[in-house]
Amino acid sequence: MNKKLIGAAMAVTAADYGKLVPVISTAALAESDTKKFKEVIAHFSKYLGCIFAGHCHTVGLKTDGTVVAMGLNEKHGPPSTGFMLIYNGQCVTNDWRDIIEISAGSIHTVGLKIDGTVIAAGSNDQGQCNIGGWRDIVMVSAGIQHTVGLKADGTVTAAGSNDKGQCNIGGWRDIIAISTGNHHTVGLKADGTVIAVGNNDRSQCSTNVWHDIVAVSAGSDHTVGLRADGTVVAVGDNGKYDGVNIGGHVYCGQCETNDWRDIVMVSAGFEHTVGLKADGTVIAVGDNKYDQCNIGGWRDIVAVSAGLYYTVGLKSNGTVIAVGDNKYGQLNTADWRNIGPVGKKKLTGILSGGGGWDSMFM
Repeated sequence: MNKKLIGAAMAVTAADYGKLVPVISTAALAESDTKKFKEVIAHFSKYLGCIFAGHCHTVGLKTDGTVVAMGLNEKHGPPSTGFMLIYNGQCVTNDWRDIIEISAGSIHTVGLKIDGTVIAAGSNDQGQCNIGGWRDIVMVSAGIQHTVGLKADGTVTAAGSNDKGQCNIGGWRDIIAISTGNHHTVGLKADGTVIAVGNNDRSQCSTNVWHDIVAVSAGSDHTVGLRADGTVVAVGDNGKYDGVNIGGHVYCGQCETNDWRDIVMVSAGFEHTVGLKADGTVIAVGDNKYDQCNIGGWRDIVAVSAGLYYTVGLKSNGTVIAVGDNKYGQLNTADWRNIGPVGKKKLTGILSGGGGWDSMFM
């Protein structure tokens, strides 16, 4: 095992941000045991919650604790308006300060502050932004119309829509990470097992047999887990509606992660899944209608996030790359700079973050 190589990767701190993260060769990783690979995963986890792809908007956390956002800033009105776009404000984060983590839902955005309180912007039609009284929060996750917060004591709080039971987390204990999908919520326990509640019509909550999990990511109707050895498990919807035949469902492959290796971060989107490898390259499976899986040439990536029909990647120099659908300008991140972890980020024994619909690490 190349201890010197692993140690170099782990030594990079927030103060070093902007310098190229040392490349970890797959050969070196092949020699490492699960414990050492878990340390490599932990190194990359500090970049989680720095970049987030929502439904049709992208949010970035800057190293000074401020937040930038790009993309859809409206929502579709009721049928009586012809579903006309009306102002919503999910991208209005320019006055946010002291943020250490971000999460983007469908039409709302959530930020975790250094003092353990939470701020939100965007639609509150289901009460998903009613987080003003939250305290002692160490992680946040925004779903399609609900918001979940992990408390420092390992319990979980939730606000917003509970139409499928996605907010039924009152009895959860010993949770170290959370992730929200469309209508389901996933929790990673300290023992490496996974719990899930909410919509299970595609078996997206069937995670009860998982073990040795260090990260979870809830997509639209599928759930992905990263194991300590760098392999990936997935359950739930593995297809998509064909858009032609009513009720038609065709193979898509967003759960085909069985052959993935050396993965340090996962992100589940709408109908695609993205994995970051230890060497800074990226892999993706699932729907590619909008080229959201065209990430083959990406290099020097330290975080990934899968949105509705697009994918974003954070580079080691603090810039952001994006591919896929750009209907609302959600890919227009080329001028973003200094995206990355906040130097004074509070660590509570939990390495928090967000990615994709969501991607959370222990």
